[in-house]
Order: sequence, then C-alpha cells, then structure tokens
Amino acid sequence: MSNESTSQGTTMSLTKKLVFSAAAVALAMVTSYIKLWEMPMGGSITLLSMLFICLIGYWFGPKYGLLTGIAFGLLQFFIDPYIVSIPQVILDYPLAFGALGLSGFFCDKKYGLQIGYIVGVLGRFVFSTLSGVIFFADYAPEGMHPLVYSAEYQGSYLGVEGIITLIIISLPPVVKALQAVKVQAKA
Repeated sequence: MSNESTSQGTTMSLTKKLVFSAAAVALAMVTSYIKLWEMPMGGSITLLSMLFICLIGYWFGPKYGLLTGIAFGLLQFFIDPYIVSIPQVILDYPLAFGALGLSGFFCDKKYGLQIGYIVGVLGRFVFSTLSGVIFFADYAPEGMHPLVYSAEYQGSYLGVEGIITLIIISLPPVVKALQAVKVQAKA
C-alpha cells in the first residue's frame, strides 16, 4: 500500500469521525430541547441527549468522545449560558459535558455502551455536583450540607434520564441497531 493511499484512508477515517461527531452534537442539541421534566434552577430530564455524546466515545474511543463532549458543552454554553464566574462556566459546560466522553474507555468491552454511559453520566454528575457545592451552596436549605443538596439535586434529573436511557439502549432491537451503526461508523 502506498503512502498516498494510506494518507487518503486516514483522511477519510478522520472525516468520517468528524461527520459522526458533528451529527451526534446536533442530535444531542435537538434532543436537549425535548424536556420530559425541567428542574427549577437548571437541569432537565431530556430525551436521550447525553446518549449521543456517549455513542461517539463508544464508537471511536475516549479522545473523540471527550472532544465531542467538550464541543457539545461549549455549544450549550453559547446557546443558553448561565454565568456566575469563569471557573463555574468551565465546570458546568466543557468539563461536565466533556465527561460524557469517558464512555470511550469502554468501547471494546462487553456491555461497553451501557458501562460507558454510566461512567459518562457519573462524570457529568461529579462536575455538576462540584459546581453546585462551590458556586450554588447558598441554595441549600438551612441545616443541609451543600454537598448533600447538590448531589441530590443533580442526581434527581441525571439519574432519571440515565435510567430511562439505560433501559432503552438495553432493548435487543436497539442494541442490534446501535451495533450496526457502530460497524458502519468504523468501516
């Protein structure tokens, strides 16, 4: 195989990954507006919006998953910003959504999508909870530790969306369809 054909194959592979990643960000953005429940101070249960970012990690590995998650977080910030300070913006947007890309560390494991999805959502939970403790502690009810309050608040919507998504991606027809797309994405 010549260097030219290897270079073209690499460029084509990178292009395919970028196209799939862009499509995932677009789908995540659209589904983030399909809210099954909206929390009073930010956060919502959406129709599978976190899944699309986790899929990129699952299909292409952690590097692409993390980058796609960060891109999605920045897009979320630009479209619907909530700013207390620069560190809060970093925790709530690129780090929290970027953590969804942790799913990529499980791309070659049995039940990798489910495990990766759980890890990605837990990563988002950690960054969102940390932001809540540092920047929104004043909202905790009197006598309640800000960490407990923030963890309960974040967990209430992330946990419900996570469970709904896990049920859906564990259904045999969905597993089969996502596996077929993974094969196409990696071809």
